[in-house]
Amino acid sequence: MVGLSLTLLGLAGCTGHAAPPPDIPVVPVMVAKVEQKSMPVQLNAIGTGQAYSTVSIESQVAGIVSAVHYAQGQFVKKGDLLVSLDDRPFQAALQLAQANLAKDKANLALAEVEAGRYQKLYESGVVPKEQLDEDLATAAADKAAVEADQASVEAAKLNVSFCSIYAPISGRVGSQLVYPGTVVQADNVPVLVVINQISPLYINFSVPQQYLSEIKKYMARERLPIQAVPSDNSAPEKGYLTFVNNTVDATTGTIQLNGTFANSDLRLWPGEFVNVTLQLSEQADAIIVPFQAVMTGQNGDYLFVVNPDMTVAVRAVKVGRTLNGFSVITEGIKPGETVVTDGQVRLIAGTKVRIVTSL
Repeated sequence: MVGLSLTLLGLAGCTGHAAPPPDIPVVPVMVAKVEQKSMPVQLNAIGTGQAYSTVSIESQVAGIVSAVHYAQGQFVKKGDLLVSLDDRPFQAALQLAQANLAKDKANLALAEVEAGRYQKLYESGVVPKEQLDEDLATAAADKAAVEADQASVEAAKLNVSFCSIYAPISGRVGSQLVYPGTVVQADNVPVLVVINQISPLYINFSVPQQYLSEIKKYMARERLPIQAVPSDNSAPEKGYLTFVNNTVDATTGTIQLNGTFANSDLRLWPGEFVNVTLQLSEQADAIIVPFQAVMTGQNGDYLFVVNPDMTVAVRAVKVGRTLNGFSVITEGIKPGETVVTDGQVRLIAGTKVRIVTSL
C-alpha cells in the first residue's frame, strides 16, 4: 500500500507541474512598402562600338613618300596634312605642260593673224579659196592644240596637288603604315593611313525578334533613347536608335539595331563591348517592390506580406520584369502593403516578425 501511494503521488505531482509549450520565436526581418510609380519599358543587350565612318587613304599618283605628318593614334581634323610625296617629277611635268601651252598659244596667235590677212586678200580676189581654207584650218588646229595644252596643265597641277595628302574627315588615325622612302603606287597598296571617325560613333546590338513589332511601333512615335555603359562601368553615354536592319538573322532569331552617340568626350571606342539599354516607353502607375522581396517556389513567384498583427502571409504574385533593382508586379499585391525584403529563409505563413533596419 505504501508503494502504491507513492506511485500515485508521484503521478499526481507530474500532472500538476507539466512544462508549458515553448514560445514561437519572433523573427527579425527587413521590409519595404509596395510602391506605385512610372517605370520605363526597356530592352537590355550587349553591344559593340563601330566607327561612324572609316577611310583607308591611298595615293592617287605613283611616287616616293617624302614625309609623314601624323603620329600613330593621333586625332586629326579634316584638312590636316598627313603624307607628302616627292613632287619634283610632277613639278617638272607641270613646267613642261606650261611651256607647251605657251608655244601653242604663240602659234595660234600667228595662225589667226595669217588667217585674217588671207581673209581680206580672198575678199579682194587676190588669193584662191583653197589658200584661205588652209590658213583657217591651221588656225583651228592651233586652237585645239592650245586647249589640249590647257588640259595637260590642269592635269599636271592636279598630280602636284596629289603629292600632298590631307585628311578627308576628322577622326583618329591607326598605325603608321608608310615611312619616308616608301614607294607607293596609284590607287594601290600600300594604304597610307586609316582614319576612324569616332565622334559621333555607332553602337551595334541585337535583340530577340519578338520585340521587333514593339520597336517599330514606338519608333513611329518618337526617337527612342539608348544608354550605353562603357566597359569600365562609368556613367552611361546617351544616344538614339537610328537603324533597324531590314532582315532578321535566321540563325539566331535576332534583329540588328544601331544607336548613334555623340561621343564628344571619346569615352566609347570602336570594337568595345558595352551594356546597352533601349528605352521603348514609360509604364505609368506600375506596382513595384525591391527585387530581393520576390521569392521563387515550385508554384511560381511569391512574397511574404506583413499583416497588421505582425504576422506574415504568403502571397502568390506575377512578375512583369525586373529593372534597376525593382520588380514590376502585375498581379497579387497592392500599393501600400508591406513586404519582407530580407530574412525570408526563416519564415512560413503565420510567423511573427519584428521589423529591423539591418540583419
